[in-house]
Amino acid sequence: RMSLAMQNVDTRLLIREGVRSNMTCPLKVEGRPVGFLFRSSRTAGAYDQHQAMLHILVAERLGQAVEKASRIEQLEAANRAYREMLGFVSHELKSPLASIALEGHTLADGYFGDLNDRQKEKIGNIIARTDFLLGLTQDYLDLARIEGGPLHAEMKKVDSFSKAILEPVIHILKPQAESRPCRIDPVHTGADDAVCDPDLMKIALVNLIGNAIKYGKEGGLVRVRTERTPDRLTVSVWNDGPGFPPAEKGKLFRKFSRLQASAATKQKGSGLGLYNVWQIMQMHGGRIRAESEPGQWAEFTMDIPQNEPV
Repeated sequence: RMSLAMQNVDTRLLIREGVRSNMTCPLKVEGRPVGFLFRSSRTAGAYDQHQAMLHILVAERLGQAVEKASRIEQLEAANRAYREMLGFVSHELKSPLASIALEGHTLADGYFGDLNDRQKEKIGNIIARTDFLLGLTQDYLDLARIEGGPLHAEMKKVDSFSKAILEPVIHILKPQAESRPCRIDPVHTGADDAVCDPDLMKIALVNLIGNAIKYGKEGGLVRVRTERTPDRLTVSVWNDGPGFPPAEKGKLFRKFSRLQASAATKQKGSGLGLYNVWQIMQMHGGRIRAESEPGQWAEFTMDIPQNEPV
């Protein structure tokens, strides 16, 4: 609050400037004054009760706008902190989990001596759980990178999509495919060059093909079809698994969303993989769509516009 002496000084200054009528109203956020709204006139008695009420209403609306801006700033700060923590924790977990998985595979392969059946079973359980946590960690790392702010697709001309992107992804997923087991069948039509962000496309394909392996039937088939036309690259991943019911199609690309179909609930996951793929398609100016025949097959298709990189 201003002292009486300060108010008198301010009043004298206003009168000296020719002000004869004045309305002052505080701007409040959560009950706290954060500023003032002044309205002045050189005419004495310029404001009546109606104008005073309008002045108060305007001040209330301005206070609400200031409060909204303040809350948005707080949410942005909290979101930044969430992404930083997400990336940090995921990164710190990845290395020790990878070491555990490597040592587990070393033991299972008999490098430190033969194992009996029960020992093999226990080590197999350790490896499976560690691999699951590694996949979960990678999903969160991808999420932190994709939602981390200024990330955008670095569009590049790729001379051979199959060799530069698809083959490395299939190689990464080979152990997962062998554990089911299932066969990955790449099919390509049209030219093999493409314009895309190779690193982001690898993330998208690891998620789509990895899901096809995980949710497909044992001993089944995963078909990866790529088709290049002058204005579009289409990449579809098909498996002969249980698919998903039409009622749950809308949940597929939501963050942290998991299907409730009985076949899907048997498999653990983060609910982030398809969301990350959707985000990557947004960065490419493309789209992803899903189709399924419940109990027979499922297919996810990415459509990426083809323009020369700037």
